[in-house]
Amino acid sequence: MRTGCDPARIYSLLYLSFPMSPKSHARKDAKKKEGPLKMVAHAALPTRYGPFTIYGFKGKGPKEEAVALVRGKLNGKAAPLVRVHSQCLTGDVLNSLRCDCRAQLELSMKKIGQAPSGILVYLPQEGRGIGLMNKLRAYELQDGGMDTVEANVSLGFAADARDYDFSAQILKKLGATKIRLLSNNPEKVRQLESSGIRVSERVPCQPRISKTSRAYLKTKKSKMGHLLEGL
Repeated sequence: MRTGCDPARIYSLLYLSFPMSPKSHARKDAKKKEGPLKMVAHAALPTRYGPFTIYGFKGKGPKEEAVALVRGKLNGKAAPLVRVHSQCLTGDVLNSLRCDCRAQLELSMKKIGQAPSGILVYLPQEGRGIGLMNKLRAYELQDGGMDTVEANVSLGFAADARDYDFSAQILKKLGATKIRLLSNNPEKVRQLESSGIRVSERVPCQPRISKTSRAYLKTKKSKMGHLLEGL
């Protein structure tokens, strides 16, 4: 009989601990004033990718809650390997093939587990920041022929409404101001650096591309500038 923690259950618990993001509009150029960041709790978290310590963080705003999974010594000679991952119920928990979110999450945990040190920041930014219900509305529009960007814009949102300032605050709190970032998204790199995090290296985070997610990933490459190979 198979034993041990089911990763889907871990992702479910992470997901259920977060409130849904309310409807948000296109990101404004002006930065919001940073609120006080509190480390609420921390605990050991054994996983199939190795042992981590899970930290809970809360900021001033209602959307400013996140967890960080930390492994190794963050103040070592090598910059920690970091993944800033946005919550995806349909992918992370329900195994949807419409996106590559779960595959990216699992690949990130594997790579961080093999690195001398690393951090996974898990953010409640469902649907690239538009919330779960609006994400499902976007899915409905995609079933009618729109791509992922057209659907979000049709609903009155930016193609990507996510903001990474809060995650930068978490990294600073953990002492990780210089990182190697697991990401295909140049905008994520830009935002973190503008918030005071030095990204010494961008490490590609590209799992195997499925037939179902290929069109979605092509749109992210062509319309959002994601750095993806083989498309």
